[in-house]
Amino acid sequence: MIAWVQEGLFSLACVFFLIFGVHLLIAAYGLDNPYWFVLTFFASSLIILISATLLLGFIIRMVARYKSAKQK
Repeated sequence: MIAWVQEGLFSLACVFFLIFGVHLLIAAYGLDNPYWFVLTFFASSLIILISATLLLGFIIRMVARYKSAKQK
């Protein structure tokens, strides 16, 4: 039971950072300085990539845990 809550909290944190990364990416296009645009663009892309990968991993782990509990 505690593992489900932990996975759920981690998934919510990943969704938060995914939304934050998308918001940062949209905000990067409003910048006037090309140097800051490039830095913000790549930083937001990295945030999106890491949070999406972690979210996918947590979802796969939750599905695997559900399938193994269903077989028992």
